[in-house]
Amino acid sequence: MSVNKSNRIFYFDALRALAIFCVICIHIYAEIQKGVMPDYGLIPSYKWFYAQFMGNCLRIGVPLFLMISGALLLGRKESVKEFLSKRIPRIVVPFLFWGLILTMLLVLLSYFTDLTYIRTFDAFHILRLLFRDYIAQGRSFAPYWFFWTILGLYLIMPIINKWLDNSKLNEAEYFLVIWLIACLFIYTFKIDLPINLTYFVGPIGYIVLGYYLRHTERKILNNPYFDIFLILISAVSMIFFSWYFSSTETVYNFDIYTILVIGEATGVFLLFKNFYKFNLKLNFIRNPHSIVNKLIMAMAKYSYGIYLTHATIIVIFVDAIDGFGFHVNGFTISMLVIALFVPLAIMFILDKIPVINQLIGSK
Repeated sequence: MSVNKSNRIFYFDALRALAIFCVICIHIYAEIQKGVMPDYGLIPSYKWFYAQFMGNCLRIGVPLFLMISGALLLGRKESVKEFLSKRIPRIVVPFLFWGLILTMLLVLLSYFTDLTYIRTFDAFHILRLLFRDYIAQGRSFAPYWFFWTILGLYLIMPIINKWLDNSKLNEAEYFLVIWLIACLFIYTFKIDLPINLTYFVGPIGYIVLGYYLRHTERKILNNPYFDIFLILISAVSMIFFSWYFSSTETVYNFDIYTILVIGEATGVFLLFKNFYKFNLKLNFIRNPHSIVNKLIMAMAKYSYGIYLTHATIIVIFVDAIDGFGFHVNGFTISMLVIALFVPLAIMFILDKIPVINQLIGSK
């Protein structure tokens, strides 16, 4: 486990950087999936596989964010008041700031360009647009559902924290076994169980899973080769079943609570935790002055701000080039560069401005 001078644990920063990369890819996939549907067949084209890899194998972004939250925030000696007073403002303030700024940007684009995100420019319609964006109903703000999810989790995490702080890890295992069973039947096989397990399903499982994986000493889970196997078997299975259940009219996407997504996210988390066991001399990553290290740290530091802004940038870009047509590979790479580096540059600049730097979602 590597810790830098600011007491940041490197593998968590690397996981956070990977998570925001995956989230961006998922929202790019949403824009290209219709374009690759005709390429489905007994042997789909490489473009179809390419898109499905993005759409399913990279669906671990949100699970990783939740697992990181559990790993870092659970197990602390904090009162409910201390926990909430520290965490709630950190997610609420950037959410309100970027929601307002980006909604106003869409209003201005609608007024001065041919792009149409609002048709009537009176106060009522602008406020209605702002409200819809905040509750994740606007096309450009679809990822904002995550804010409401994490807000709900923060409200219950002090209770979960007290339980875990006074329990052994095998009690967390008990919870996780039932959570996995519930996810297997309800989300993977889509079977209604006679016993009500809804108390265990949902994002709280990822929170507990992150805490457990950080602290577990089970040998098999801390074997990096097993971690790689878990990633590969989950990813290959998702590609296969995505092909099996898709058609030329639809593509099959996995829910983040299906057992294969959980398996891949678990493998990735553990691999990053145990990567040092390979004893590889990766100075281009570990060296704090290297470009790769600086990029990882910047993506981790600004991940929340990037999350809140990237979808709007994607939508504006897609709408701006609508009608020109695009090649899947070229569009994906271009959009990935724009959706990552534009918000990253904006965050970097705003982080230099006093007061504003407290609003943008910098960790």
